[in-house]
Amino acid sequence: MTTEQTNKPNNLLEGYVPDNFFDEMVSGTGEVRPHYKRFQELFAGITLKEFTQRCQSVDLAFLRQGVTFNVYGDSQGTEKIFPFDLLPRIIPASEWAMLERGLVQRITALNLFLHDIYHEQKIVKDGVIPASYILSGKHFRREFTNFQVPKDIYIHVCGTDLIRGGNGEWMVLEDNGRCPSGVSYVLENRRALKRSFPGMFEHIGIRPVEQYAEELLKSLQYIAPAGVADPTIVLLTPGAHNSAYFEHTYLARQMGIEIVEGRDLVVRDTRVFMRTTKGLQPVHVIYRRIDDDFLDPTVFRPDSALGVPGLIHAYRAGNVSLANSVGTGIADDKVMYYFVPRMIKYYLDQDPIIPNVPTYLASEEADKKYMLEHLPELVVKAANESGGYGMLMGPKASKEEIEKFRVAIEADPRNYVGQPMISLSRHPTHVDNGFEGRHIDLRPYIVYGEKISIVPGGLTRVALRKGSLVVNSSQGGGSKDTWVLYGDE
Repeated sequence: MTTEQTNKPNNLLEGYVPDNFFDEMVSGTGEVRPHYKRFQELFAGITLKEFTQRCQSVDLAFLRQGVTFNVYGDSQGTEKIFPFDLLPRIIPASEWAMLERGLVQRITALNLFLHDIYHEQKIVKDGVIPASYILSGKHFRREFTNFQVPKDIYIHVCGTDLIRGGNGEWMVLEDNGRCPSGVSYVLENRRALKRSFPGMFEHIGIRPVEQYAEELLKSLQYIAPAGVADPTIVLLTPGAHNSAYFEHTYLARQMGIEIVEGRDLVVRDTRVFMRTTKGLQPVHVIYRRIDDDFLDPTVFRPDSALGVPGLIHAYRAGNVSLANSVGTGIADDKVMYYFVPRMIKYYLDQDPIIPNVPTYLASEEADKKYMLEHLPELVVKAANESGGYGMLMGPKASKEEIEKFRVAIEADPRNYVGQPMISLSRHPTHVDNGFEGRHIDLRPYIVYGEKISIVPGGLTRVALRKGSLVVNSSQGGGSKDTWVLYGDE
């Protein structure tokens, strides 16, 4: 690339081809969509060289600040920057209002479902969901049947993944109702972009995201045990080797609460205490970033060194509250995902505002037959895996990979679902020699306390490898800042 090319004003449309995908910024005719026009005008004055330098500055700042994630399975235990693309994804106000309604509807139905299956199980008795699917779920906790969770809220924090297909229609890809991660990158990405393009934020009406920590803290205070006016809240982390440890420390700092590991807590007479230099201090609410299995070695996995012996006894006694509640994992089982539209209809008597991706259940004979006959065309997912693991991308898979999944589906059909390969929407993304389209999704973060609040936007994840549909950080993905406008343009 010549000096003349790198120093001329940047025009994203020059040489940019949307191909046959739904492009978030550019229409099929090559026109910039109306809600991007103000941004495009301001961005046009920046040269590609300047843009690249700002990208490098952000990467360096993230590395210095420790805005990283640990890579599981990396023999060196490497910490990596979550790659950040400085070109923002923009959502107009009317579109966001629809998404917000759909997300509120969804988390409301999921919480009603969890309360129901741990109490009366009306949805099972009325034949809407077969009991076998719930009872065979890896994360269904029978021991919490008839347990009253604080304020009847099971999922306090949810990260629901959204995608857009070839026609631009929004769909829900999955719900993350256990310990969803990534919100720290939403907050840090926004700070980085404000530093990189300060003038743009003065001229474009963009809704803020900085209130997330405050809303999360309010929701944690709301579920404190009865009679506790000024609760002590802690964030329970598995420790520094966890892939999301940066986020754990970040959120604890933002909320002004202590971050603790299991060894920092002790249970005495069904009450939880934190070890401090001044002795034991009572703990009333735990924002736990540890899965159920590792929470309490006296109830779940006895080999867990991450949890707190006696914690579940204290939880049952009503002396400590947990967010998210124990047993929420059954709601983000990928088999339960299939039934969420039915939950919405059953509990709310509404049609889903945001539809699901069409899904096949391998445990249904007709669906299994279809899946086995069409494996090269389908995306197959294990029911309880996340992060892009346990997944077959049929159209991109080798014959050996397809046959391996065929055997696995036959052996354990309850553990697999199939979906058509969706051509995720694309967005212009910075590459070495300019801008190319890369596939993206969106993970908004929903906080359920006294009221339901949603960060305007969320984490736009981007598949940085050309042609890839896998956006997960563990699989080489990156992220973008997500701007929700106050208006439609």
